[in-house]
Amino acid sequence: MRRTHATAIALLLGTAGVAGTLAATRTVHLGSSSAQPKLTQRQIVQRSHQLDRFEASLKKSLAQRPPALPAVSFSSTSAPGAAVASPSPLPAAAPVRVVYRRPAPIVIVKHRPGGGHESDDGYEAQGGGSDD
Repeated sequence: MRRTHATAIALLLGTAGVAGTLAATRTVHLGSSSAQPKLTQRQIVQRSHQLDRFEASLKKSLAQRPPALPAVSFSSTSAPGAAVASPSPLPAAAPVRVVYRRPAPIVIVKHRPGGGHESDDGYEAQGGGSDD
């Protein structure tokens, strides 16, 4: 390995080490208590009142339930999720017949040296060639 290559690899590894150390120290500082914002007692009370108002609005909306929906019959022959208003079922459609036709196979021939091909002293050398 050339000296320039070794120097370049050493510089890249050093840079990666410095970047990893910097990332690790920043991650450790994220969990420290000094990173937490300081809240005053007034801000805590204000947020508590906001949460109480929101909780009251949620309880009020929960108490206001909508009226029950009328019963609707569904037919098994209709599209999924579609409601049929009439109680009489629709006539059943003839089932659709699906015929799958496979495509013609794709044959790939790869010629490899010495892989079962005739050699020079093969069929013609044994007298099975053309009759000249």
